[in-house]
Amino acid sequence: MDVTVTDLAVGRGGVPLLAGVSFVLSPGRALVLRGPNGSGKTTLLRTVAGLQPALAGTVSGAEERIAYAAHADGLKAALTVSENLTFWAAVFGQSQITPALAAFDLEGLATRRAGALSAGQKRRLGLARLMVTGRAVWVLDEPTVSLDAASVTRFADAVRAHLAAGGMALIATHIDLGIEADVLDVTGFQTQAAALGHADEAFL
Repeated sequence: MDVTVTDLAVGRGGVPLLAGVSFVLSPGRALVLRGPNGSGKTTLLRTVAGLQPALAGTVSGAEERIAYAAHADGLKAALTVSENLTFWAAVFGQSQITPALAAFDLEGLATRRAGALSAGQKRRLGLARLMVTGRAVWVLDEPTVSLDAASVTRFADAVRAHLAAGGMALIATHIDLGIEADVLDVTGFQTQAAALGHADEAFL
């Protein structure tokens, strides 16, 4: 089933940032959002993911199908790598974590507490959560922050495998992941407030 976004308007604190956004995300496809910091990419992702209401327009086909990953890694510091993945798998009614450990090169860290991981290792674990959700639609906000080149490659491979299995990905990123994807530049949908810089991408 497609995820269809129609004439979507999004904003923060009632201030519109983007308006008239429309696109269709189909199984097996990825869409990369482009635009400078503060242009409204994060706000758009959060709205599509159902974390905040739209000012106008509709999002259909996304209900209970989205796994969202943003700046926070969503980890419990006192739990080990394996325990964190087991926890998130259980939240989404899943049980298998071995493929996620392998995909993000976490096997050797499986018994280490998340709080003792480096920033890059935490990011890899945070992204590995996507694989244990069983969700078809990955919505990702700057997913490669803190990752070295080898880890970026692992992440891109995980996305390719997800797409090959019929999944979908909506990604805001400034780097080229080497993934076959459509591109949407959000600057063409900016309202006057966003164009004047009345936005802070870190909080939008």
